[in-house]
Amino acid sequence: MSRRRIGFWYRFAAVLCKPPLVVLVKRDWRGMENIPRDGGFITAVNHNSHVDPFAYAHYQYNTGRVPRFLAKSGLFKKGFIGAAMRGTGQIPVYRESTDALSAFRAAVDAVERGECVVFYPEGTITRDPNQWPMTGKTGAARVALQTKCPVVPVAQWGANLLLPPYAKKLNVFPRKTHHVLAGPPVDLSRFYDKEMTPEVLKEATEVIMAAITAQLEVIRGEKAPEVPFDPRQVRLEQRRRTEAQTQERAEEQKGHSK
Repeated sequence: MSRRRIGFWYRFAAVLCKPPLVVLVKRDWRGMENIPRDGGFITAVNHNSHVDPFAYAHYQYNTGRVPRFLAKSGLFKKGFIGAAMRGTGQIPVYRESTDALSAFRAAVDAVERGECVVFYPEGTITRDPNQWPMTGKTGAARVALQTKCPVVPVAQWGANLLLPPYAKKLNVFPRKTHHVLAGPPVDLSRFYDKEMTPEVLKEATEVIMAAITAQLEVIRGEKAPEVPFDPRQVRLEQRRRTEAQTQERAEEQKGHSK
């Protein structure tokens, strides 16, 4: 297997994106020695800002192994951005459609061709109040177990200080530092001979997320919560509270009508 050529579109994107990134953020980049020099692999990265894909792509580009991100399919249809997404070989994700599995197949194909595929296992910007990684979705684990490729856990911090989660305005001053730490590949070998059941995929995902979180603990110099933030659990609890409140109000109204 060989590595993906950088190509025109990636070089062009670098010419456009690198100068403002260099101006806006300082760099503390570590762990590049853990990025495989050849062959297909996955990087699993935490997500805490709308600008961190650009900042992380800069890090990954400088390793010599250009990344292929999984991105919303709508981005591939918009003029110059769409042309750049297609030209750099990014992978469209079609949610809730008949093409939903195409991203998985494309990721597997890319890894088997010797390329680097970037996964944000959380699926969205973290909703943890202190911006620690949340529970992850199983896509990265599924591709890893299918291909038995290396999975490099990567933590980043600092883009979220430049543009906080869900903020619309950059916080430019003082100049921020983008910290990136790539750890050694996660050992998933104990899952290789098992059927890819939901339980196995969930456990493998938890191993990957724990490795990302461990790298972020090093960057931040503090311990993460023992139990990761789970947005699904929070939604269920909110739903239960809402239903309980609705039932309580209905009983009160029933009591008043007697």
